Amino acid sequence: MMKPIRRILIANRGEIAVRIIRSARELSIETVAVYSDVDRSALHVQLADFAVNIGSAPSAQSYLNIANILEACRQTKADAIHPGYGFLSENAEFARQVKNAGITFIGPSPSAISTMGSKLAAKAAVSAFDVPLVPGTDKPIEDVSEAKQVAQEIGYPVLIKASAGGGGKGMRIVNSEEQLAEQMERAISEATSAFGDGSVFIEKFITAPKHIEIQIVGDQHGNYAYLFERECSIQRRYQKVIEEAPSPVVSVKMREAMGKAAIEVAQACQYEGAGTVEFVVGDDLQFYFLEMNTRLQVEHPVTELITGVDLVKEQIHIAEGHPLSFAQQDLTIRGHALEVRVYAEDPTNNFLPDTGTLQTYRRPQGPGVRVDDGIEQGMDISVYYDPMIAKLVTYGQDREEAIARMLRAIDEYQISGVATTLPFCHFVLQHPEFTSGKFTTKFVDDHYQPENLIEEVSTEEQILAVALVGKLLSEQEQSSQPVEPASFSFTNRYWKNRRFE
Repeated sequence: MMKPIRRILIANRGEIAVRIIRSARELSIETVAVYSDVDRSALHVQLADFAVNIGSAPSAQSYLNIANILEACRQTKADAIHPGYGFLSENAEFARQVKNAGITFIGPSPSAISTMGSKLAAKAAVSAFDVPLVPGTDKPIEDVSEAKQVAQEIGYPVLIKASAGGGGKGMRIVNSEEQLAEQMERAISEATSAFGDGSVFIEKFITAPKHIEIQIVGDQHGNYAYLFERECSIQRRYQKVIEEAPSPVVSVKMREAMGKAAIEVAQACQYEGAGTVEFVVGDDLQFYFLEMNTRLQVEHPVTELITGVDLVKEQIHIAEGHPLSFAQQDLTIRGHALEVRVYAEDPTNNFLPDTGTLQTYRRPQGPGVRVDDGIEQGMDISVYYDPMIAKLVTYGQDREEAIARMLRAIDEYQISGVATTLPFCHFVLQHPEFTSGKFTTKFVDDHYQPENLIEEVSTEEQILAVALVGKLLSEQEQSSQPVEPASFSFTNRYWKNRRFE
């Protein structure tokens, strides 16, 4: 049964809220922004047709406040909610309350979210299908002696994982039996603190793995399709920093096998909407089901660029009751796309989050460059939310062109006021391990040191940079108007990323 959507409330903030507003507007659908006190002037608030304050800055009092969000829906007569990613996007109770209120939830069913939100429940659901699973336990484990027996059977190293976990929380690598009891206790404690659920299980740890995921979509009529893979192995603290599509190591045969497995995972929970099935891949290119994210992924733009599919529009159409707008055979890979996440983090100080005002913020432009963000120059990077500033995406006819465009775009991106991960991403993109495609999730551990970002500058560069600064300072002394900060954009690259001797 078709249920047209006329007004969508976006239960999120930042770049993903802006992204959803733009697709909705192209579909002539009105949008409602919700915002906390500190987001009153945010870009998503400015762009939406309506905006409602839902509480103070802490997420628990605003973007995680289900009652306030539903009240905002009632006030604005929104007939649908898009959760974006993060916050309440994978909260089964939120989806349930939205549906019970007679509002369309642009996402999967509460039961699908619940099943895939538990790693153990997900493994149980897909076990009826021919989906490769990492050797390990299929139920919570609390007894240390039992854990030791399992670890001996599958062989060290093993990975202790929180069933309800994500983002590396409640996760411990154990290399020997002597470490098991202590690391298991720590994993349970961290999982309880982070998720309110101390359930953990044990898996064989795949050394030097790659992290590859498959984008899937499913409609309300039982139709499914996979939109190929994304390579997500460049990570810090188990969180992604650089993604690309397609993966440089996935063959046509492997892609078809992973796509088939991903659709079977979706069928296991009768999935509707856009979702992502994640796999861990060993050095022998054997892949194993890791988890399913029951929402739109941060890195969805690279899939959009190589397929030509607007995933947000597809989510909306599916929620309205339409069948998929394409079949599997209609999809082809065209070109190559890269995404770097521009975080307000200091890569020279263990990627610690940074906060402050964006004194300079100028986006790169030109062929094959896309910037998804939700901020403007002069805005603050708040301590209350995720430190991601933007997603910088490039597209090329092949991987080499996409990388070259990304390097150029990073050089053009002007951000001051906070430290960012751009210098780190620039380093990665030029590293032989990355250009060869052989990199794994261990890249940061094996190849990166903060000192890598402090490059030597040639004598000629020093002379040129110092001379230019001297000229600018001289002009400033002769002028009643101060020199604009942008006048220093050429030398900023050296002051920011390099060391003068």
